[in-house]
Amino acid sequence: MAVGFTGLPELLPIRGFRIGVASAGIKTPGRRDLVVMELASAATCAGTFTRNAFCAAPVSVAKVHMASASTRYFLINTGNANAGTGRPGLAAAEQSCAALAALVGCRPEEVLPFSTGVIGEPLPLQKIEAALPQATAALAADGWADAAHGILTTDTVPKGCSRRVAVGGGEVTITGIAKGSGMIRPDMATMLAFVATDAGIETTLLQQLLGSAVRHSFNRITVDGDTSTNDSCMLAATGGSGIEVRSGSADLETFRAALTEVCEALAQAIVRDGEGATKLITVEVTGGRDVEECEQVAYTIAHSPLVKTAFFASDPNWGRILAAVGRAGVRDLDLDAVTIHLGDVCIVRDGGRAPDYTEEQGRRVMAQSEISVCVALARGDAAVRVWTCDFSYDYVRINAEYRT
Repeated sequence: MAVGFTGLPELLPIRGFRIGVASAGIKTPGRRDLVVMELASAATCAGTFTRNAFCAAPVSVAKVHMASASTRYFLINTGNANAGTGRPGLAAAEQSCAALAALVGCRPEEVLPFSTGVIGEPLPLQKIEAALPQATAALAADGWADAAHGILTTDTVPKGCSRRVAVGGGEVTITGIAKGSGMIRPDMATMLAFVATDAGIETTLLQQLLGSAVRHSFNRITVDGDTSTNDSCMLAATGGSGIEVRSGSADLETFRAALTEVCEALAQAIVRDGEGATKLITVEVTGGRDVEECEQVAYTIAHSPLVKTAFFASDPNWGRILAAVGRAGVRDLDLDAVTIHLGDVCIVRDGGRAPDYTEEQGRRVMAQSEISVCVALARGDAAVRVWTCDFSYDYVRINAEYRT
């Protein structure tokens, strides 16, 4: 079970956004594995995608379609990533868009495809086409919870978040869902995330808002340091509330903060559900000369198998954290000025173990399910916060048995 997970919260409908879910039997017979999302005709759309050079066929097709037409539909399948499939994979992604377009009466370019699952297997196009009528017939504004289940792969829990925010003399709603559990270091977004609002926002501003939210949320998580071939994060603004959010308006920062809050909640949910995770770890690095060196330190700690296994064992082996900071590649680091805290306990000060540190203090913090590691570099004003999880026996088992 995901760390600290208390169940899927209420996911509020978005005016001008409908969702339908079906079972195509792509990998497991009977499970929900096909999702169609319909955007109002006046909606705007923004997206961020994986930087993996071997990006999946649906990522390539989605980028082309977004550049050539307004987006009316998202088509999502699980159980098959359609990645590493070459030209046949591109053709299959295009054909799936054409099949949905023919069914709903839009242009194929108005459909964006998304896939997640096993890499290197041909997309079972016939199964998807056969299930599309069921998915479109189910289109409804209250389909968010079903979709949250329908996009899962190795996840143990569905992930979603909603917020209402007062802007423009009224109220707009933001709702999002995400999936991801392993192969997580997005470097752009997450494996799959879909967020929608009933605010009206022009496309350029919407892309800026998504980029800002992603930098502070999905781009600050890691489970295992692996960037997926299929990472996609989409944001749709339907305008269904009748309220516009404009550049330079007093409401812009209010909306930006709410959108970032939704994305942070989804991003943290992914780490909480990291494959085999038993602990949520927040790594905060302050006092850097720039963000880049803070990221170097934070991710070196967050990616260290030795650090992550120590957290799983509740072992206050603080030397592993010290070593990670030292090998992060920060030049001219004044070791005597660096301090490291494990929760509320100072473990490193003046170049070595803090004189007042005790193993009992370390064990108390390490026994918690949510733990913070705070590194103060004392060389500038930059700061970064990253979320990760521990490595357990189950991480190895889940990934060793993934295809069997």
